[in-house]
Amino acid sequence: MDQNSALSSDFYHFLAALGIILVIVGFAEFLKSILKMQSGVTRKIVHVGTSVLVALSPNYFETGFYPAVLAVLFIPFNLLAIKKGWLSSINKDEALEAHHQDQNYGTVYFPLSFLILTLLCWDSHAWIMQTAMLILGFGDAFASLVGENTEKPHAYKLLASTKSLEGSITMFGTSLIILVGAFVVFQDQSEVIKQMDLSVVIALCVAIALIVTAVEALLSGGLDNLFIPLSVAYLLAVLETNGIGAVQGILLGVSLSLILARASLAFKFLTPDGAVGTFLFGSNIFSMGGVEWTVPILTFFLLSSVLSKLGKSRKKKYDLIFEKSSQRDFGQVLANGGVGWILIIWYSFTNEPMLFIAYLGTLAAVQADTWATEVGTMMKDPKPRFILNMKPVPAGTSGGITFTGTMGGFFGALLICASAWAIMPDELMSVGLVQSFLIVGLAGAGGSLVDSFFGATVQAQYYDPIRKKETERTHSVAADGTIVENELIKGYRIIDNDIVNFLCATMGALFATFLTYFMVGQI
Repeated sequence: MDQNSALSSDFYHFLAALGIILVIVGFAEFLKSILKMQSGVTRKIVHVGTSVLVALSPNYFETGFYPAVLAVLFIPFNLLAIKKGWLSSINKDEALEAHHQDQNYGTVYFPLSFLILTLLCWDSHAWIMQTAMLILGFGDAFASLVGENTEKPHAYKLLASTKSLEGSITMFGTSLIILVGAFVVFQDQSEVIKQMDLSVVIALCVAIALIVTAVEALLSGGLDNLFIPLSVAYLLAVLETNGIGAVQGILLGVSLSLILARASLAFKFLTPDGAVGTFLFGSNIFSMGGVEWTVPILTFFLLSSVLSKLGKSRKKKYDLIFEKSSQRDFGQVLANGGVGWILIIWYSFTNEPMLFIAYLGTLAAVQADTWATEVGTMMKDPKPRFILNMKPVPAGTSGGITFTGTMGGFFGALLICASAWAIMPDELMSVGLVQSFLIVGLAGAGGSLVDSFFGATVQAQYYDPIRKKETERTHSVAADGTIVENELIKGYRIIDNDIVNFLCATMGALFATFLTYFMVGQI
């Protein structure tokens, strides 16, 4: 069938699919308005129904054009419905309203995820899109229904979302069943699946289900509707791209990152949400980058975590100045590792060697920034100077730097390069021993200074009326337990310490890339 004939045939299927979606939503509105059913139930009816419909779309559409059109139509419509208060069966959330939480935008993220997967997977790997959307539809819906209807759930809170152990177990079990079923049903569409025996299939499905469960537990506000299918699709696409050899990497990576996250939580290096974020980040790095990418990130994580714990009593006087404590939360995991996360995703499809140099640069920058702060604040009399004019400022001031702290940060950056040489000297020979240490060291120091510059200029700083001093914290706690909002005195509220750290990490990667081209050329 030629393209024009396919589009002509698909148009009638498009009208039918649109009609089915409207019927599903209309039925949910009837249940909500007439039968007074809770929106938590009606929303899941629509969630499951539309997930099945879009997952089956390759069976009745010849091309991905009209499925993409469906998604494009519903993204702005659902956003408008939320703003206008339409369709209470899917947009009203009694649980969120009871806890005064922000609006759930899951009805917008759902068609957005379908649009992305349709554009990326339709022509060559439609089964990946189908599997991802089925996991989203059934796993997320069943997890919510079980969690919300368990009489005495074992609740836990990560970031802004409160989840239940029962719901997470349901998410894991449902995802596992769908994955195993998909691997059986779609094995003829994948050369990689054909090569796996049943034990490997089950082990791989367990690993992917663990990742999906962690994503669902961590995210709120409907973001799980976007990142659950994308995470599933990413892992399956990596398998298709890199072949059967990627299976062992995923299994080992998920296992190691799970152990690391649990141990870090036990040693109080991480908060619970930080541990879940580290599990997801580590799974990606360990799985796709192998030992070469793993050792540098472990060097940063372990050394910086230990250093943050040293001299704790001496640094305690800065606790009410700095926004974050020595326990890293999910925001800090993203701030320090987000750029590296992007680079490993890019690398998992391209194997571009320059990306590894950029990765070392971003790790060197966050290591240098962490070490500069830790070394500087551990000094008995640090005597920092403001980075903009080199005038003395009180210890703990954003933008304040010390010679000792800067040198400590530079040494920390060099350790990142040393860890890479220790594990993969052959790969770095194309850069050169001296050149690589200069590139990574300067990228780290440069990124750290950029962090200080942004801290001095655009990072939000507040006045604490209780202690009468400048702080990064938005609120303070009085002696009687009253929470007092601090006054913004400079910078922008939206730019906090995590944003500045992310900029630092970004500049480290850019500096390393630029210096490599300048000193070595293409590698």
